[in-house]
Amino acid sequence: MLAALASAATVANNKKPLDIDFHTLRQSAASLTGNAHTPVLREWEILLDNAHELSIGERLQAANRFFHANVTYVEDIDNWNKSDYWATPLETLTRGKGDCEDYAIGKYVSLLHLGIPNERLRLIYVRAKIGGASSPISRPHMVLAYYESPQSEPLILDSLTRDIHPASERPDLLPVFSFNSDGLWVGNQRSSAASPTQRLSRWRDVIERMNTEGITWNKD
Repeated sequence: MLAALASAATVANNKKPLDIDFHTLRQSAASLTGNAHTPVLREWEILLDNAHELSIGERLQAANRFFHANVTYVEDIDNWNKSDYWATPLETLTRGKGDCEDYAIGKYVSLLHLGIPNERLRLIYVRAKIGGASSPISRPHMVLAYYESPQSEPLILDSLTRDIHPASERPDLLPVFSFNSDGLWVGNQRSSAASPTQRLSRWRDVIERMNTEGITWNKD
């Protein structure tokens, strides 16, 4: 099912989607935690500085490994005392905890900063079948997908596994909608349905918070 989304990946402009100001991020971290010493932000900065020279596959692996190494999976209700909260990468890394959306957003921001074109990346909201593809039990879940080309099978970066798999190897994931900072796609449709910042209030909110923290999203 996820593999069918491959043909829906669109071509967008080449404008850099975002800029990360680590000096401002560290100031924001100090106001959040009361501690100006945040080694994990320095580690993230070093990763993003060094990984630019890597191949695309190596960049995917580097971003994926970093968030699995520095973030422990915790449900929102236990982390934020809310049933659903989309954290900024700064919030996720300073707490060292997050759920599926937080992993996906952190990896997405990292890969954009590493020069992966926005049109090759999608945040995909899915129903994840618990226990395997044949299970009748599913739950809401979010993953990040990378498309080598609009027609290619996407690679799935998931908080549930440290390994990156082609979509065909994840029959347990049933796509509901996908989005990035350029568009929103429902199911397997080929064209963008609307601006994700208009349709998704949580996405709009997390982008606004990132902007205030030091991750500036560039508008068209």
